[in-house]
Amino acid sequence: MQEDVEGLLSKPVVDAIREKFGELTDAQKIAIPHILSGENVLLMTPTGTGKTEAALLPILSMLTINRDLQPISTLYITPLRALNRDLLDRIDWWCQRLDITVAVRHGDTSERERRAQSLSPPQILIITPEALQSLLIGKVLRRYLANVRWVIVDEVHELATDKRGAQLAVALRRLRKITKHDFQIVGISATVGSADEVGRFLVGSKTECKVLIIPIPRETIITVLFPTPNESDKELAEYLGVAPDVAARLRVIKELVESHSSTLIFTNTRPLAEILANRFKAWMETFPVSIHHGSLSRDRRLHVERELKYGQLHGLICTSSLEMGIDIGRVDLCIQYNSPREVTRIIQRVGRSGHKIGGTAKGVIIVMDSDDALEAMVISKRAKAGLLEPTIILKNCLDVLQHQVAGLLLEYGRLSVEEMLGLFRETYNYRDLEMDELQEVLSYMANIGLLRLDQSGMASRPINQKRLFDYYFNNLSMIPEERQYLVVDAEAGSPVGILDESFVAEYGEIGTKFILAGKAWVITSMSNERIYVAPVKEGEGAVPSWVGDEIPVPLEVAMEVGEIRRRYSELLTQGIPRSTVVSALASEYEVPVEVMSRSLKEIDAHIELGIPVPNDKQVLIEKAGDFVIIHLCGGLKINRTIGRLMSVYLAEKIGAPVTLVSDPYRIVLKSRHIDHVMVYNALREQFTDEQVKHAIETSNIFKRRLVHVARKMGVVEKEASLLDVNIQQIILSLKGTPPYKEALRFTLISD
Repeated sequence: MQEDVEGLLSKPVVDAIREKFGELTDAQKIAIPHILSGENVLLMTPTGTGKTEAALLPILSMLTINRDLQPISTLYITPLRALNRDLLDRIDWWCQRLDITVAVRHGDTSERERRAQSLSPPQILIITPEALQSLLIGKVLRRYLANVRWVIVDEVHELATDKRGAQLAVALRRLRKITKHDFQIVGISATVGSADEVGRFLVGSKTECKVLIIPIPRETIITVLFPTPNESDKELAEYLGVAPDVAARLRVIKELVESHSSTLIFTNTRPLAEILANRFKAWMETFPVSIHHGSLSRDRRLHVERELKYGQLHGLICTSSLEMGIDIGRVDLCIQYNSPREVTRIIQRVGRSGHKIGGTAKGVIIVMDSDDALEAMVISKRAKAGLLEPTIILKNCLDVLQHQVAGLLLEYGRLSVEEMLGLFRETYNYRDLEMDELQEVLSYMANIGLLRLDQSGMASRPINQKRLFDYYFNNLSMIPEERQYLVVDAEAGSPVGILDESFVAEYGEIGTKFILAGKAWVITSMSNERIYVAPVKEGEGAVPSWVGDEIPVPLEVAMEVGEIRRRYSELLTQGIPRSTVVSALASEYEVPVEVMSRSLKEIDAHIELGIPVPNDKQVLIEKAGDFVIIHLCGGLKINRTIGRLMSVYLAEKIGAPVTLVSDPYRIVLKSRHIDHVMVYNALREQFTDEQVKHAIETSNIFKRRLVHVARKMGVVEKEASLLDVNIQQIILSLKGTPPYKEALRFTLISD
């Protein structure tokens, strides 16, 4: 097959292949003929299988055969600037040997480089989605976009499910509108749950896409560890001022890092990554582990990437910033600190290890409690079985729609509403867009001075064109701006730490207890981007500060956790010895017996006390002091929604606030005026869609989403803080408008 595929490629490319790696990978052998035939292709295969070359080599071959093609012939779109950096080095190797020009362009590209690209455009331009938005209305390089024949979109799975993806989908239709050729699209993706959906997202609603799913035989080992503290852990805990369980987890991470050459340690949130890194620094300042996340400076990220690649560091504590294919050398272990929450997440993260054909992907999930442990077991089992979550493509995002209308007007000056509607409907994200929805956004834009509408159905630039230009360029990125807030001890006047906007939006109310810097605090006041707190001795009900934009646990995972609880308790009540049941479950979920045993001890306590065990078929409601807890294995989104509904309904019933904290397995309501009977009766109520909508609208997370959308739609300053803006005034002024509708729609889908 190697010879057959090589026979399709130009001689210069074949010579370069033999110099670079000799043998083509299976992914390359399968993908290259399809791409050479002119098909739009979505290539899904694990990391380390030569996906980049699979997409690039056939295009390079066509470029060497057709030397007279005008630049820019190829756009290579990647979601991360860091990927651009690595790709330039990787692609440049091929281009130098084939005498093909290549360059990279993104927000950090210098003015000198930009001028050089304008004077002498490359054949291949590596860009981010945001850079494409800029090029589409550019003065010089826009002309060269007319020559584009091929578009490669890397890491499609990262774009398909968010607003950046919706924006890119429209940008590709705008690009098609100005090109002289019906360009070919090649997408590169990790494995996802809904491959055909992602393919349609990539090429649009009216274009065919060949989806190539190429599973590469590769051993994947995922181990779940539930560290038990020993005597040395207790000493370390005292030294660091943490719980013995925390010290045990630190010890296990240290041992794993020391027994491997290069380790990635993933956390689910940036604050948790910071906490973990700080604890290692306090324990052993010289331990060769550092931190990497998107909030760090570009130079800092580059520095630690190089240190890991060349062996000065043995581990990096990171977030999703290192899930994608940034070149950090050979990683031989990935540690997931706490449950990964999703199957797709652990597959992507563990796949960063053993990053070569025939390599073994090794992952260890270190869990913190029984919920975490059972959840990690379920996710690990589902990952090995290939049971991925379905891919959800966002539909009809109004903030993206408004931004793209602005782009079209900057491109063409004047367009009919029908023409715009036709262009949007060609994308998969907007295939069902109604004329009324578009008209509403256009009218809103006219009201805030971003365009003019006439009676004939034509939209044109406003008289103040600078306002339209500024709005477009200030919102090239659909990534929400996340602020951080300084937490200050109100009595001492000293800083305690930092809280992310996601946490403040969900829990930022006077009286909220939370954990920060290893201590429990209560919020006493908030102003001027500062949150003032007082220490509290009793931490009951306190929320960890790293909880905020948590990855939501799906219903299916939470239900299987409940199923384990039910099966275990039923077998014990049938008189089967505990050791037999534990061994059987440990074997089924491929975990050590001691891990399964420790994970089920809380169930033992329920059974001994005669308390029903909450599971996939049984909901338990209990009262403890001022708290009423609904034990429900519903996953995060369902529990959040039910919790908000209960909180609002009960608060209106008793005329006093009912505070709420929820997770995938329970809903915690706090008020001295409610009890378990009231909550039980409330759960039996038949709620209308309007009541659910009202509960969402009164939630803090909706207010945060509204501020995000209002920023993106140009009605709230980008720098506006949740603590500074009058949220109630914004809600009242925007109710019924496109920003309000978009924030509500997105909250219902995402939160």
